[in-house]
Amino acid sequence: MDISICDSCIGCGRCVRVCPSLVFERAETGGSVVAVRPEACIRCGHCVAACPAGAVRHETFPPERVHAVDYASLPQPEALERLLAVRRSMRVFREEPVPDATLDRIVAAADRAPTATNARGLGYVVVTDPARLRAMIEFTLATFDPLVRLLGSRLVRPWLRPLMPGIYRYVKVLRRMRREWDERGVDRILRGATALVAIHAPKSSRFGAEDANLAYQNASLMAEASGVGQLYAGFVLTAVRRRKGVLERTLGLAPDRRIRALMALGLPRFRYPNSVDRTPAPVSRL
Repeated sequence: MDISICDSCIGCGRCVRVCPSLVFERAETGGSVVAVRPEACIRCGHCVAACPAGAVRHETFPPERVHAVDYASLPQPEALERLLAVRRSMRVFREEPVPDATLDRIVAAADRAPTATNARGLGYVVVTDPARLRAMIEFTLATFDPLVRLLGSRLVRPWLRPLMPGIYRYVKVLRRMRREWDERGVDRILRGATALVAIHAPKSSRFGAEDANLAYQNASLMAEASGVGQLYAGFVLTAVRRRKGVLERTLGLAPDRRIRALMALGLPRFRYPNSVDRTPAPVSRL
């Protein structure tokens, strides 16, 4: 890894303090900074982002990839609070597709999220083909069909229902979903979304799910800011977990990849004219 400090260094020591891998050292306050362990770098870019003098030379972040920040142009807390207040799950989409440029922007926002140890191991599959989207709906319903039959059995139900009341409340929901899909083509899984973003991570990643959901939050905020509705595809994700590797193969992913989050996207049929104040969660201060 080629990392060095050039002559413009002012000796502030910010790179020393922010580097999580202890790549930099400084002998004394105000003294020169030296990259003593470049092989330990995890390519997070903290050092380059923190340097006020452009003194860090890093092969992963050449000057054309480093941009000055205008903090005055960033959203103020009030504007962000308004965006968060109106962000809701959308279940009523129009038939028109989301423009490709907008989908690209949403995925790029997701890819800016932090990952554990800066592993940068996430990948994205954007599905817009209607036939593939229908196949995902069928995959999800077919995954739940055997479970619904088992839980609905007269022999099993008296024993399991008292032990698993949370699961049993979904039996009627899943039956209705299957019936409406078969009889009228009503989609209660993706709700008519015209795009689906599958966020995947290495199977071996200890924090793959956490990384994927951090990326999801970035993407959902960008979707809301772009006028695009989003829905966490929880039924599909549950089916993915029950039938490990099946949807991954369908999407052409390598055997060592696992889908960790799924976002359904579409142009909303309407936008919510009101925001509502929810009951605040309990907060403790210690």
